[in-house]
Amino acid sequence: MWKRIDHQPKIKAVDGPQAGQFKELGAAWEPAMPHPLELSEFQSFPVFEDISHHIKEVGAQLVKKVNAIFQLDITKDGKTILQWTIDLKNGSGDMYPGSARLPADTVFTIPEPVFMELVLGKMNPQKAFLAGKFKVSGKVLLGQKLERVFKDWAKF
Repeated sequence: MWKRIDHQPKIKAVDGPQAGQFKELGAAWEPAMPHPLELSEFQSFPVFEDISHHIKEVGAQLVKKVNAIFQLDITKDGKTILQWTIDLKNGSGDMYPGSARLPADTVFTIPEPVFMELVLGKMNPQKAFLAGKFKVSGKVLLGQKLERVFKDWAKF
C-alpha cells in the first residue's frame, strides 16, 4: 500500500519573507539543445541544415513516398549532443532541431562520426546497424526509406 508523505512544513500567511531576504536566481530552464551559435561546432550540423533545405524543396514528394517521422539522436561519448526530427508524414514535410513533436516512428541513436560516414556514403547502414555501430528503436525497417532520402539529398 502506498502512503503519501508531505515533507513541506506548513506555512502561515504571516510567515512571508522579510525585506532583503530575496536572492536573485539564474535561469531555471536550460535548453536540452546547445545554443545556436554552438551548433556550428558540430561536424554534422551543416549536413542537417543542408538536408533540411532539401526537404523544404521536395518534401511533398517525400511525404507521399516515406510517410514516417524519424528522430535522430546524435551522440558523443554516449551522451546526446544533437537531436533532429525529420517529419515526412505530415503536410509537405519538415525537418527541425529537437525531439519529435508527434510520436516518432523510428528513433536512431548514432554517434556523430558514424552519422557522418553514413550520410556521406562511406559506410553501409545495414552493416553498421548489424555491427552495433548505432541503435534503432521503433519501426526498424523504415530506416531503409530514410536511407533513400539521404541518397536523394546526396545527388543534389
